[in-house]
Amino acid sequence: MRLLLDTHVFLWCVKDDRRLTKAARAMLSDATEIYVSSASIWEAAIKAKLGKLDVNVDELVASIADSGFLELLVTAKHAAAVGRLPDVHNDPFDRLLIAQAISEPLRFLTADDVLGKYSDLVELI
Repeated sequence: MRLLLDTHVFLWCVKDDRRLTKAARAMLSDATEIYVSSASIWEAAIKAKLGKLDVNVDELVASIADSGFLELLVTAKHAAAVGRLPDVHNDPFDRLLIAQAISEPLRFLTADDVLGKYSDLVELI
């Protein structure tokens, strides 16, 4: 199974946060490839700058490879796919991540139940 992590799930993985459920940990363990989008780093950088998130963004970037994850770059195909999504969620980062998951395709690991309305690729944890 190939996974794309929602930003908060990536942060939970990096911090070994208890909100990462047993089921989620099992999925991560069983995955053949685990991706972190460059959009998640962009989101974290903006939220850190605004004081909404306490992270060192450079350490986050390094933790992608350190965790054995792969970086998923944002492509023109992904950006265009955002425009084809229904108006389920207004957060631009979530919309881009969903567009990436659908375009690749990748299972999208998230705790945001609203995102489940986009696709059966969404795995709620």
